[in-house]
Amino acid sequence: MDYTTPSHEHVTVIEVGTRDGFQVEKPFIPTAVKAEIVDALIAAGIRDLEATSFVSPRAVPQLADAHEMLSLVQRRREAHIAALVPNARGAERALGAAVDEIVCFVSASATHNKANLNNTIEGSLAAVREVADIVRGKAEMRGAVACAFGCPFEGEVPVAAAMRVIDAYAKLGFTQLTLGDTTGMATPPTVARLVRAIQREHPDLPVTLHFHNTRGVGLANVMVGLDLGVRRFEASIGGLGGCPFAPGATGNICTEDLVYLLEESGFTTGVDLAALCAVANRVEAVIGRTLPGQVMKAGPRLRKYSLDGAACAVG
Repeated sequence: MDYTTPSHEHVTVIEVGTRDGFQVEKPFIPTAVKAEIVDALIAAGIRDLEATSFVSPRAVPQLADAHEMLSLVQRRREAHIAALVPNARGAERALGAAVDEIVCFVSASATHNKANLNNTIEGSLAAVREVADIVRGKAEMRGAVACAFGCPFEGEVPVAAAMRVIDAYAKLGFTQLTLGDTTGMATPPTVARLVRAIQREHPDLPVTLHFHNTRGVGLANVMVGLDLGVRRFEASIGGLGGCPFAPGATGNICTEDLVYLLEESGFTTGVDLAALCAVANRVEAVIGRTLPGQVMKAGPRLRKYSLDGAACAVG
């Protein structure tokens, strides 16, 4: 791809921080604060959010307030709101909260699937079938593949293992697919192999890429996805995130850093980067520790400084 001339193609940035990011935080974040952050993200131009998860409150106490949180969001009509569900009960609860999209998830790794969902892959796919029967025609359906590029327990995940789950989603009529790099094991070659396999086998199934930055190559993998024609990426505000059931997993790629990369590479996102950085700094204050996001600290490339180090207006 030629990045010297702006293409002005639109790339969709899907925010997952209030789900994937918040779920690993132990101190409970007040429900109203979560809703305020979702509203602020929408105000900054984010139009697709995986806002929460309807899982067992015992498994993920931080997201036990999913229904109430969504009811407090003031700007819902401006955005496409998705929620993660593990089973039929979760799907019913999510539909009761009037979400726009249901996200199911199954791991390509049997060991991780057992740790994450306490189920075999076959059992999880059976649960997905139940969810699809409940949701079909009432909300959009997205199928997520966890550990699509590697597993902390099993090592490299073969393309065939991921395709097994993807084939099942396609047969059930899922219209969107997310490849999850749950523990940051993806590399440019593994991303290219799996995306190309999907494009061959399921050319009409749009791919969304979800990278973690555990080993520092998350944005490099984004560039590979862009070269392959992928135009949907998930990210987490401030770089929050991780998987409580995967040893060594750290945060997702950062939403502000992703938006900056995309805009500087000639794509459009519809996101106000300055407003997004303000949300990231708000989230950092709520979490109470320094977050790994870079652009939230450094600002856009064209920020100017005086000799005494004070920021000046961009010109």
